[in-house]
Amino acid sequence: MTDAPVTGHEVAHPGQGCSPQGELCVRTIAMPADTNQNGDIFGGWLLSQMDLAGSVFAYKTTLARSVTVAIEAMTFRKPVFVGDLVSVYGTQVRVGRTSITVRVEAWVQRRNETDIILVTDGNFTYVAIDDSGKPQPISVQSTTSV
Repeated sequence: MTDAPVTGHEVAHPGQGCSPQGELCVRTIAMPADTNQNGDIFGGWLLSQMDLAGSVFAYKTTLARSVTVAIEAMTFRKPVFVGDLVSVYGTQVRVGRTSITVRVEAWVQRRNETDIILVTDGNFTYVAIDDSGKPQPISVQSTTSV
């Protein structure tokens, strides 16, 4: 077996179980302003896009204000490049009395390419809060468009 260099252009092929799971929550383009000192898209930028997507999913599910309380099992699989179309999907993992855990996946479509690539995924937990910032019980709603 040879170890091919990782270029970030390896793709998920349809039919191999590699396609986005869940509901599209955020779509944006990685821009030059989102790069670190080396010219690569900053991991923190991608993490913030995923947190936004997870909070959109949480709101659409609970119809309540929520705050991020935990991020676990975060895996940065491939780099994101300037110009990539970034699509972030959410799937419900579990709903507790006051919290919801959302599986969040970030996929990219590279410029001038048609395939999509899973670049990052993780589980984000949100707690529903009331107007005074105290946890409140969740009443689960449908995840249809709000």
